[in-house]
Amino acid sequence: MRANPVKTLLADGGRAYGTMVFDLLGAGLPKILENAGAQFVFYDMEHSGFSIDEIKTQLASCRGLDIVPLVRPPDTTYAHTARLLDLGAMGLLFQMCETPEQAEELVRWTRYPPQGRRGAMFGGAHDDYSSLGVPEIIEGAHERTMVCVLIESARGVANAEEIMSVPGVDVAHLGHGDLSLSLGVPGETDHPDMQAGIDAILAACEQHGKAAACLAGSVEIGQDWVRRGFRMVSYSYDIGLLGAALAEGIRRIEGEE
Repeated sequence: MRANPVKTLLADGGRAYGTMVFDLLGAGLPKILENAGAQFVFYDMEHSGFSIDEIKTQLASCRGLDIVPLVRPPDTTYAHTARLLDLGAMGLLFQMCETPEQAEELVRWTRYPPQGRRGAMFGGAHDDYSSLGVPEIIEGAHERTMVCVLIESARGVANAEEIMSVPGVDVAHLGHGDLSLSLGVPGETDHPDMQAGIDAILAACEQHGKAAACLAGSVEIGQDWVRRGFRMVSYSYDIGLLGAALAEGIRRIEGEE
């Protein structure tokens, strides 16, 4: 079974860089991202409309590459959690985590009994079609599966310290868009209330030795958030990257006329 180097790196206090994908899928996408230096990719199913079959193909395309495939499920249910893990997702990004009780349940969904309630199916995509014994597969699955929770509401921020104290939760991901809506300051990332929320998430992660993650829409924002303590950084997303690169190229070519 493949290990998860990103999970190990973050647990050891290191940083990892990747991107998010919302719209543009292709068989070569994982290799393109790997060649660009991405250590992980988040496939978003909440806002994208991606099908299970499309995600299955992407997860298979990541096999054999040095890139860790992670998925945000379309909603927070055991059924989606179990299916995506069985298809080969090496971690999940759960939306709108607001209490430690929610976080504990999410961890249980990703663990086999007696630690959790994940259903048994072995020798399939999730364990790389392994011929290992069941105890070894279970150990490998527990070691490599990442549990990332989106903290994206005022209630989540208020409970961030308790959420990050939950064993098995690896990453707190800032959901800056929804958090700004929850705080009544839509899109105002620089608002003092937003900045206080970001500080609370970072402090909770620091206290419990967990990683804080973010989606940085620009290099400057990414640099600033790394300085502040974020250690798992998605640099932009597929739509934004393609659009920005194309616009910049066209502007520069036009400037040569």
